[in-house]
Amino acid sequence: MSKHLQRDIEKLKAKLIHMGEVIEDRVYQATMSVIKHEPAMAQAVIRGDAEIDAMEVEIEEDCLKILALYQPVAIDLRFIIAVLKINNDLERVGDLAVNVAERGAFLATQEGFKMVFDVYKMAVKAEGMLTRSIDSLVNMDVRQARQVRAEDDEMDTLNREMYALVKEVLPQNSDQMNCLFHAVSIGRHLERIADHATNIAEDVVYMVEAEIIRHRPEVFEE
Repeated sequence: MSKHLQRDIEKLKAKLIHMGEVIEDRVYQATMSVIKHEPAMAQAVIRGDAEIDAMEVEIEEDCLKILALYQPVAIDLRFIIAVLKINNDLERVGDLAVNVAERGAFLATQEGFKMVFDVYKMAVKAEGMLTRSIDSLVNMDVRQARQVRAEDDEMDTLNREMYALVKEVLPQNSDQMNCLFHAVSIGRHLERIADHATNIAEDVVYMVEAEIIRHRPEVFEE
């Protein structure tokens, strides 16, 4: 039975990695739709949401089948638990990509509006953290996972700077309040994507080392 369990675990891991790759691309497309003012790109991300939802359901069903059929223990059980949690985080990232795309589609129609904060910098940070968290899963790389956790503070700083900049310009740009609201939403969604990347990294550490590090500060040494 162990041989069949390992086969099914490998299939499950491949599905999860594929889902992560698809979502990475969706996040990239969503943020580029904002930066390049491309509503068609945004609409493609929005239309693809059902595909992500279907992937999430399939992976969850596979996890439950493995639990019922094999009753795994030790590292195999930790793997299934972590996959269930990572699967949920990835689906939420997919939802956030759709949210970014929806805001981007709106802003693309607003002539003359310019971002008052560096959305590109926030996007690069969020996408980088997501990519590295998925890479840490692929390679079972705890060091890389811990690096992702350490980067979360940088994203929080960018988020605070965004709010401060918008608060500063709002009194002089009250006629653009709706656009600024959408811009702030994009920044907030990018910050949440980084949070989910951090969650994935924490689950990789749990999967490999059987250690729950959630809520602990991360001190990463180069």
